[in-house]
Amino acid sequence: MRGYYFITEAALSRAGNLSDVTAAVAAGVRVVQYRQKQGLPRDLVAEARQLRQLCRHIRFLVNDRVDLALEVGADGVHLGQEDFSYYKARNLLGPDKIIGVTVHNVAEALAAQAAGADYLGVSPIFSTATKADAGAPTGVALLAEIRRQVSIPLVAIGGITLSNAPAVIAAGADAVCAIAAVVTQPEVKTEIVKFQKLFCGNPSIF
Repeated sequence: MRGYYFITEAALSRAGNLSDVTAAVAAGVRVVQYRQKQGLPRDLVAEARQLRQLCRHIRFLVNDRVDLALEVGADGVHLGQEDFSYYKARNLLGPDKIIGVTVHNVAEALAAQAAGADYLGVSPIFSTATKADAGAPTGVALLAEIRRQVSIPLVAIGGITLSNAPAVIAAGADAVCAIAAVVTQPEVKTEIVKFQKLFCGNPSIF
């Protein structure tokens, strides 16, 4: 699991989720997470179905919403500490779906790994305005400590840019997500490719 991990963010996007995901797939990302907190249920389902089709050859995950993931046949979900519990999600999704869990410290990381999480999202590495409830920055030192204590893949997120991403990767991140640094730019594909090039060899996730 190495490379750029794409998360949608309609509030920041210049062109919208469909355009962004199309660009992400063209840039070679291997996983897309659909994160959309606002909107009518029918609209979320409709958009998720369209994105699922765009991601038919890669992993498509849904943030928080296990029901939506099941509705559109997603490959799995990503859960925060305050979201649906891992055990309930696994019970509903079955043994073969991917479940990622956001963690903010070593204790949460160890607990998520013990529960059976497929990967961890370590957040926020740096200060970020993308997610209002992200919490205080963890920094690369904590990321490195989590890397020493867990064996499953780590996705780093929060305030990541092209300039600080190398330090994040060096600290042990298997993948990085830099939402604002990508979706606010005129050429989403071009920006993602720049991040992909930071990883040695062919980037791959899952």
